Amino acid sequence: MKVGIWLDKKEAFLVTLGNKEISEKTIMSNIENYRIHGGSGTRFKGGPQDVVQDSKYLEREKHQFRKYFETIISEIKEAQAIVLFGPAETCSKLNRFIIDKHKELSDKVQDVVKMDSMTKPQVKARIKAFFKEKSL
Repeated sequence: MKVGIWLDKKEAFLVTLGNKEISEKTIMSNIENYRIHGGSGTRFKGGPQDVVQDSKYLEREKHQFRKYFETIISEIKEAQAIVLFGPAETCSKLNRFIIDKHKELSDKVQDVVKMDSMTKPQVKARIKAFFKEKSL
């Protein structure tokens, strides 16, 4: 069983290639969007100011990522080969999480490819092509 995962901060799209069959699954991340609104202050220089609590948000986001990654890993435990695709740094974060927390899967990750947003059919075709190239 070979698994390709396209993921970003919002969702992961898993494509599993088995014996002549292909299955797909979408996992939503439920990671909150965070936008700093800024603190407030007084009109006097050096007066008291409200502090934006970035550390609380970052800690909450870290826990949400961990839960998201654990959900993905529970779906790919049986894979013999894994490839990760995605924009930004989410796929790299998942790869680091696998290396740190799930060493038995780290040898199965064949590649981490940075790629822009794609439709589900494009993801499916790209994953098929990746494993076809690897088998040649």
